[in-house]
Amino acid sequence: MELIGVPAYQLVRSLGPPLVLLAVAAYLIRRRRPSRPGLVWAAVGVNLGAAALPYAWLLLQATAGIGGTTLVGFIMTLVQPGLVFGAWLLMLGAVFAGTRRTNPRTPPESADPDEMILEEVDSPRSEGRRR
Repeated sequence: MELIGVPAYQLVRSLGPPLVLLAVAAYLIRRRRPSRPGLVWAAVGVNLGAAALPYAWLLLQATAGIGGTTLVGFIMTLVQPGLVFGAWLLMLGAVFAGTRRTNPRTPPESADPDEMILEEVDSPRSEGRRR
């Protein structure tokens, strides 16, 4: 990591929490089976990408020899919080999106099989009032 001027402990400190989050999310996706696992994977991936973005930029600067470009560094500083915000929105979408049905025309199943369902029955009197 001395190539990009970052001590190794700082890299572990920055990328460690998103990597732990990735491991925990992978475990929970396999165990709990959320209704929208794609959104959870996307949120965790975007969060990890946001954490790695400054190091990718520093690596690109070091290998391409384009150091000293402060405008791009400033833009990258603004992009990283935006990516983290987008990751949180994806995770909130995964949590609050509801269940996904395979066929949108089929009604959702009842949550409680013992629940009493009352249906209106058309009586002969109501037939004459309908138009």
